[in-house]
Amino acid sequence: MSTSFTIRPITPRDDARMASIIRTVMPEFGASGDGFAIKDPEVDWLSRAYSAPRSAYFVVERDGEVLGGGGVAQLAGDDGAICELRKMYFLAQARGLGAGAALMAQCLDAARGFGYAQCYIETLTGMIAAMRLYERSGFVRLSAPLGATGHGGCDLWYLLDL
Repeated sequence: MSTSFTIRPITPRDDARMASIIRTVMPEFGASGDGFAIKDPEVDWLSRAYSAPRSAYFVVERDGEVLGGGGVAQLAGDDGAICELRKMYFLAQARGLGAGAALMAQCLDAARGFGYAQCYIETLTGMIAAMRLYERSGFVRLSAPLGATGHGGCDLWYLLDL
């Protein structure tokens, strides 16, 4: 199996695989109950949810197998200047390959292209590698959440000026 990967836009044929990945990865970090993205209805139809204007979702694929993904869309409850990095999760075999940094760059480029001024992320204390990626990417920790995501289970929030 190769260590290289590709990043491409999500298609409807990826929806079930990404839903499975999200439902596999989030419980690893204790994020399986109410107040977490795992409960969002769009988990089952990401390709449709991210076909909306100023939205994009990308999957990471290696040897023809989708191993993770992530996307951007307008932050719920915002006037349109802030996007949110959403549902960025990877199976264990995709971690450590540089896929997170590459996908982050792809998402941030898309956000800039959509004209967003800032990008927001919500996460959980136990997601150490994710927090390091956010901080390496220039995100700054906030003291309180933004928007109206409904993800009250998250306890860390970050913002990046694009």
